[in-house]
Amino acid sequence: MRSIDHFNLRSFDLNLLVAFDALMSERSVTRAAQRLKLGQPAMSHALSTLRLLLDDEILVRVGTTMNPTAKAIALAPRLRELLLQIQSTLTEGKPFDPQSEARIVRIGFSSELEILLLPRLTACLQVHAPGVSLLTRSVARSDTHRMLDSGELDLAIGCFDYGLERHCGEPLFEQSLACCFNPALVQPSLPLSAAEYIAHPHALMTLKDDIQGCLSEALARAGETLNVVLAASDFLTVLATAAEAPVIATLPARMAARYAPRFGLTVTEIPLDLRLPSVALVWSMQTDRDPALAWLRARVVPLLQAASASEIARPVSGDRDGAVLNV
Repeated sequence: MRSIDHFNLRSFDLNLLVAFDALMSERSVTRAAQRLKLGQPAMSHALSTLRLLLDDEILVRVGTTMNPTAKAIALAPRLRELLLQIQSTLTEGKPFDPQSEARIVRIGFSSELEILLLPRLTACLQVHAPGVSLLTRSVARSDTHRMLDSGELDLAIGCFDYGLERHCGEPLFEQSLACCFNPALVQPSLPLSAAEYIAHPHALMTLKDDIQGCLSEALARAGETLNVVLAASDFLTVLATAAEAPVIATLPARMAARYAPRFGLTVTEIPLDLRLPSVALVWSMQTDRDPALAWLRARVVPLLQAASASEIARPVSGDRDGAVLNV
């Protein structure tokens, strides 16, 4: 067993490791200071000290953002794991009390899932864990695992992979798709044919630099390409566009069923076999034993499954009436 060099280790303020983790999570001196309830000068001093001790800039300003260096990225998951082990050791045997827990939980979502879960989860937390606040954001599938490892996210909910070396997960439900259109502007034959669907201009959702958005992989598997005239990050933008322009909008069926009628849109099935990955709740192995996050995960799963079950799409056929919602 390796021994600890207490003499040299005591010269390093271990609070700097906490500061380093906060800086890597927030990518901002101001937000890291707020997270640790410190003044900004104190956090700036901690960053300066870390730069000196580690002989590295840690965070480098690029435009309006602070980007981590390669060394900081390499250190972040290892140091975070150490801090989590220390936290787990110190709190071992101490019962978890959600009523007294005070923390911010960061959750990343893909597409429309945020609006399905957050109203119910917020209501639940206000009753059972009023000191827990939620900070949410949309994340691309390609960034999710990195953000979980760095602590930028505590949980991720969406079409994300898990079961890998560093990530845990729980499947939630399968996703299906539907398309919708303004019957005053688009008048396809119903049921919609595959040829008509492919040929028509489309509006889709995307969280990445891909005009075919979240459908790109599904379309590739089907060997098809759509004529996409708009790819937007928000499903309400896609629906509002379909209300005003002669396009077909393709969305997750739950969102189409709930919101498309409010825009005066007709909802129907997609005439292609486009399959999306199942929706899952994913977290880093580093936080697997965090009692607060374990408690929260146990609430998220039934709440999101219940919300999903209540939003199952009911495709409609030839009813072309309905006023367009003014937005």
